[in-house]
Amino acid sequence: MGDERERADVVMTETGFDERVLNDALVRAVRAPSVHNSQPWRWRVGPHGVDLYTDATRRLPRTDPAGRDQVMSCGAALHHLLVALAHAGQGARVRRIPDPARPYHLATVEPAPHVDVDVDAGLVAAIDRRRTDRRPFRAWPVPPELTGELAGIADRFGVGLAVVAEPRTRHQLFRAIEEAARTQDADPAYVAELAAWSGRAPGARDGVPADRAPTPGEVPGRMPMRAFSGEAAPGPATGEPESAALLLLSTAADTPLSWLRVGEVTSAVLLTATRMGLAGSPLTQALEVGGTRTFVRDHVTGGAHPQMLLRLGWPHGANLPPTPRRPLEEVVTR
Repeated sequence: MGDERERADVVMTETGFDERVLNDALVRAVRAPSVHNSQPWRWRVGPHGVDLYTDATRRLPRTDPAGRDQVMSCGAALHHLLVALAHAGQGARVRRIPDPARPYHLATVEPAPHVDVDVDAGLVAAIDRRRTDRRPFRAWPVPPELTGELAGIADRFGVGLAVVAEPRTRHQLFRAIEEAARTQDADPAYVAELAAWSGRAPGARDGVPADRAPTPGEVPGRMPMRAFSGEAAPGPATGEPESAALLLLSTAADTPLSWLRVGEVTSAVLLTATRMGLAGSPLTQALEVGGTRTFVRDHVTGGAHPQMLLRLGWPHGANLPPTPRRPLEEVVTR
């Protein structure tokens, strides 16, 4: 009888994930950050594993004309899934872009006997605490040993991570973001798209809530931020400048596979930063407009393709409440 149960267990692990383990992992996967909180992923659970696809109905054509941000968002969800599976002791084998003729099929995840050593299962607690924080950060600098640890994580994924600390380069990024914002704000279709995905009322299941818009007013040292609709509360009245670390992720190639890997690195960096006590938010606006993206490539990354700019710093006050998410039944097909 015991031998029969043992054989049944082996069959289960060879043909698919334990249903409870996979469901718990998917719950955490959809907590990943995404462009405008659009949650542009679809998951299909089959007898041998789970497949990840982009959701074409959630494409943001004016904000993200190439679909780069959408794929990176899905890459972050993929990494969240792998962390949650590893926390449950479940190994996973990943085939990324398994069919180049179907670029919307981003990954196939199947059970494996051992957890990948590069997947940090201890990050699972950070999934529940991580928030996109657009509030001003404290004046305390982020120590180089912390940003060095984050650069090491990116390197293991084959993604470049540059800490933008030199004042002239930071100023160039500041101006690139401002120029991209002017270009996008001159496009009525972009303005309409941004309005449709931000300023969401309580109870909405996607989009950027009205209370998560950037804190109004000038903050010394803070990079320009996208003008989401809403009425965020004013920041702390300390008058202190912000001291944020700016991390620029780049890749040698500019392909869907590169974008997916950058999304995974974005997840790993943000979750690790959360565990360190840091808060973060993406600043992708300068990379969404062809002219400013080319400028960043030529003048900041030395010819590598810039993919993601992250702002990290020490937060003021308590953690923010979680942003809304769609229920699993809307994003998972079984």
